[in-house]
Amino acid sequence: MTTEAATPKPPEKPPEKIEEKPSIWSSSERQSSKEKYGCEIIVDSGSLEDVSIKKAPTDAYIIKYLHEDKVHFDLTRGTKVTIFDMYWDKFKSGLKSINYGNGSIKPNLWGYSPPQSKKKRK
Repeated sequence: MTTEAATPKPPEKPPEKIEEKPSIWSSSERQSSKEKYGCEIIVDSGSLEDVSIKKAPTDAYIIKYLHEDKVHFDLTRGTKVTIFDMYWDKFKSGLKSINYGNGSIKPNLWGYSPPQSKKKRK
């Protein structure tokens, strides 16, 4: 009787941790941006690919700005004037451009979840 030697399996690698970038906007600044300016920051400190998504509202803008000698991109909802005011107050001359986003979802359906259907009684 011959026994085959079992080949040892390589040890499984633990899942790689995704590095979280430090946010430029604090949670209190995010909240005050909604109250003071009427703007909502969807993606902050992302790359151009991160903010050029189709699953965003059509009224979102891509903002390019310079912070600590690095170029950052945000995806923000609001009117162009209020977005300009908000970013100018925070970054002054670091604000480089405000362009239309690539979103394809209607603004009134953004964040919409259908109501839970109740079970019908028989």
